[in-house]
Amino acid sequence: MTIKMTSDISTDEIQTIINDPNRLVRAIFSGRRRNMQPEFEKIELRPVKMHDKLQLQMVTVNGSKSKTSNLEFGDFDALVSLESGFANCLVESTDITITIRFTKKGAPQVHRSARTLSQTTSHDRQKTRLLDPSSDFLSKIGISDRNGLVKPSMKDKYLQIEEFLRILMPTLRDEIAAGRLHQPTTQDPLKIFDHGCGNAYLTFAVHYFLNEKDFPNQIIGIDQREESRRRNLKIASDLGLNDSVSFRAEKIAELGDEAVDLAIALHACDTASDDAIAWSIQNRAQILMVSPCCHHDLQLQLVEVSEPWSIVTRNGILKERLGDIFTDALRAQILKLHGYRTDIIEFIGDEHTPRNLLIRAVLTNSKPEPNEKTKYDEFLEIWSVNPRLAEILSFK
Repeated sequence: MTIKMTSDISTDEIQTIINDPNRLVRAIFSGRRRNMQPEFEKIELRPVKMHDKLQLQMVTVNGSKSKTSNLEFGDFDALVSLESGFANCLVESTDITITIRFTKKGAPQVHRSARTLSQTTSHDRQKTRLLDPSSDFLSKIGISDRNGLVKPSMKDKYLQIEEFLRILMPTLRDEIAAGRLHQPTTQDPLKIFDHGCGNAYLTFAVHYFLNEKDFPNQIIGIDQREESRRRNLKIASDLGLNDSVSFRAEKIAELGDEAVDLAIALHACDTASDDAIAWSIQNRAQILMVSPCCHHDLQLQLVEVSEPWSIVTRNGILKERLGDIFTDALRAQILKLHGYRTDIIEFIGDEHTPRNLLIRAVLTNSKPEPNEKTKYDEFLEIWSVNPRLAEILSFK
């Protein structure tokens, strides 16, 4: 198979970056294209300093097994890896980031953005923390203790928020580069809604992190509990954030029309995730990032199933997991049918939370192919289900 790239990009440029020890930050090949089987599930490349010499470290992953080897720069063939069947390619250099995603038909979709990044060449690389545990706001919201250390009971929550932010920042930058989102300023900040904010861990973290990146923002936390609103408002007041962080005790389903650029939700329980997605669609949020929690609604509808699927649904735990998959797949499809480019990713390992999927959607207003609606309708008919999100949107 020969890869044909668009006019503004070629495999030669990708290869040039990977071959340059002073320019490469990292490169990742992952996923699998239809009817193709690359040798590995993932390949990650980065420069490492070994005995005062930079070498190309290659980590290959298959299942739970990974293997690390060191190559000379110039020994890795990017074209061979692309042609082997990987679905995604990310190449980051000190001055530009290039992403390639292959469609179901095998066509490469290429995006490039100018971005300044720094190399990390230490052999035993420690992951850079985005949030300083000693930050005052982390202590105020209860994630860190008085000594500036993350509390053992809050370590998983801290890591979930960090990984959420790692995905958020490049998504924002890409949308700004594409011209679909304005560059935030003090006079025109990003307008953010955090649905089902609870104790507002994510609310404050997003606000502080974006401010540090010079992304002025105003964020509103939504939670139906009045006690949460009072608690969070006090923290905002103590931190001097009353002008940029606010909270409301309202049900997501009862929110009206609002100007919104970014809508987020971290583990909004059960149909609250659907309420958050529906509200975001209705208000045309440019970016939506939701990590859904429980999925009971669709699970309860899996009663009469087409054979031979009863061999799955007769087992409670498998029926529950199938319901989870169906729920999020239908959420993504409904978003797609409303003009969003959507993907579902694992944003953190399941050792930190079993609810570790993230639905990321950006509004492109692209008209979906006609067969996408047909596939959606056929799915509902085969499984005799009606997703809650479709009910909220009156979508048929």
